[in-house]
Amino acid sequence: MSDIYILHENSEWVTPLHQAFADLGVNAQEWFLDQGQVAFEQEPPQGVFYNRMSASSHTRGHRFGPELTRMVLTWLEKHGRRVINGTDALYLELCKLSQYAALNRAGIKTPRTTAVVGKDKLVDSATGFNELPFILKPNRGGKGLGVQLFHSTESLKTYLDSADYEEPLDGIWLIQQYIKAPEAYITRCEFVGGKFIYSVQVSTEDGFELCPADSCQIGDGFCPTVAPVSKFQISSQFNDHPIIKQYEQFLSDSGIEIAGIELIKDTAGEIYTYDVNTNTNYNRQAEIDGNAPAKGMEAIAQFLVQELKQQ
Repeated sequence: MSDIYILHENSEWVTPLHQAFADLGVNAQEWFLDQGQVAFEQEPPQGVFYNRMSASSHTRGHRFGPELTRMVLTWLEKHGRRVINGTDALYLELCKLSQYAALNRAGIKTPRTTAVVGKDKLVDSATGFNELPFILKPNRGGKGLGVQLFHSTESLKTYLDSADYEEPLDGIWLIQQYIKAPEAYITRCEFVGGKFIYSVQVSTEDGFELCPADSCQIGDGFCPTVAPVSKFQISSQFNDHPIIKQYEQFLSDSGIEIAGIELIKDTAGEIYTYDVNTNTNYNRQAEIDGNAPAKGMEAIAQFLVQELKQQ
């Protein structure tokens, strides 16, 4: 018997998806991937497998969730199972620099970026970057954690010498061009089944931690974004924009079927794409208030059910 399996490490993020399945009269199984084993030669169950592993898993105490997930996905793919957001997608989820390379190959512009390994290399690298202000972010982060804006190399030095300094999980820092937007928001474009469903404007007035999940809006201890729903507003600005077709082609080329892609416009109207989230979340109230053409979790549930029917 075939079934739908959700591979994840954060139960709160899966709750609204289960509700969407329940509304369709469907049950989905969960595989919570934190620790475990993979019997590589054994046959996996039949079904459709949806990978929701997050780059921010370590912030919830699941340091090796992505590594275990990679082994599980490799096992599933070896046995020919239908996998949504498989090993290629996971690779990009965990490495922003790889995202930029793939985006650039698709003709999509990303902010100018320098990768740095070694704390003692950061100041010289920032000086050589020769652009102020600049963004410092971990190559593997999630939820906008660790993203900081510096207006001088002196302020960077102060941070590096402070007790607040924390090494990025994979040891890689990214020094990145700061894109000055005419208004304090970024845009996140949502895709399900490789197709655009809607975009949402996200206010950056309170910083870069921009997780849209409903659980993050009610004081979730692992997600520091505590903001009113007005922080997220459904937008029609990109409904017919050429960048959407570019994103869809990028997703197809990259083996990604469900994702949120974040962009920002500068004062000249130039679009820069800076993050691809293959473990995407949605703000339900914003979808309702903004009369979104499709609800994210419902769209995912419908897509997975349709894929199961084709097995």
